[in-house]
Amino acid sequence: MSKDGMNYAPDMSGMEKVVKPGEFVFAASHFDHGHIYGQISGLANAGGILKAVYEPDGSKLESVLKIHPKVKVVRDFREILEDDEIRLVTSSAIPNLRCGIGLEVMNAEKDYFTDKAPFTTLDQLESARAKVKESGRKYMVCYSERLMNESAWHAGELIRDGALGRILQVLSLAPHNLAASTRPDWFFQKERSGGILNDIGSHQFEQFLYYAAAGDGKVNFARAENLATPEYPDFEDFGEVSLTLDNGVSAYFRCDWFNPAASRTWGDGRTFVLGTDGYLETRKYVDVARGEGDKIFLVDQKRETEIDCRGKIGYPFFGRLILDVLNRTENAMTQEHAFKAAELAMKAQVMADG
Repeated sequence: MSKDGMNYAPDMSGMEKVVKPGEFVFAASHFDHGHIYGQISGLANAGGILKAVYEPDGSKLESVLKIHPKVKVVRDFREILEDDEIRLVTSSAIPNLRCGIGLEVMNAEKDYFTDKAPFTTLDQLESARAKVKESGRKYMVCYSERLMNESAWHAGELIRDGALGRILQVLSLAPHNLAASTRPDWFFQKERSGGILNDIGSHQFEQFLYYAAAGDGKVNFARAENLATPEYPDFEDFGEVSLTLDNGVSAYFRCDWFNPAASRTWGDGRTFVLGTDGYLETRKYVDVARGEGDKIFLVDQKRETEIDCRGKIGYPFFGRLILDVLNRTENAMTQEHAFKAAELAMKAQVMADG
């Protein structure tokens, strides 16, 4: 059980391959956040071929080169952009640089798959929207708290199948390990990281929209504070948001950097969904009473059920993304959904900033 949230990625071996060898070739760049390893793993385990990587700090490539010994290490990002065989570039740059890299990728007629949060300003979002419309390329986002967690993914399947009836409220709690000594300088600089509601919170907005089948929402209340980390005065260690989605569903989340030292994992992420016919809770990363995470507790009109999702659901998003790139479809995630989650997160951050 990992306590390193920055480099957390589940074991995605054994995934169904959706393409034959060589049908989908991709590259990876800008390894500033450890989520890049999960992004690579998901695409590769679904059948993609990692052809090239770009990252000036060679130490960040060691684990990738062990798994992909034939990958080409390039010294200039333009080598990736100019390679016609590469269909998609996945990246995890410093957050305020992610949009600029994405624009370069789309200008090179490739699709872009970035770590969350995909932007730090609403102006960046608008420039990406315009480029997507102009180029027809994808600007996809790895909202890993749902896409790379089997219980969170299966919760969505249950909700879409009507297990809870009409959805009334979604509530999320997202504590994280700070592990300050392991963090780069940019992590504590709000202009570069985007703030806590944008960084962690983008996950929650994505889940709210998805679980509630909503297309938009109104932020009612947003708060972001530095409550107990005075040594980093520009850093926010606590945030909370209340919103009402465009279909009337209520949503609330708390995110923070106060996951306690005794926790066996990097963050006891939990989501609660209330419907007219029942409710469910996902224990994403740990069940503090019994150990492993990836649990769903579901109560409806007939039963109380514990669903163990670990190793049973898989990570379908990555295969669907590959097929979306090849077929120009939107089965993994719509572009508007990816952008709307980011838009709401940034609007909440702006409100909290006053």
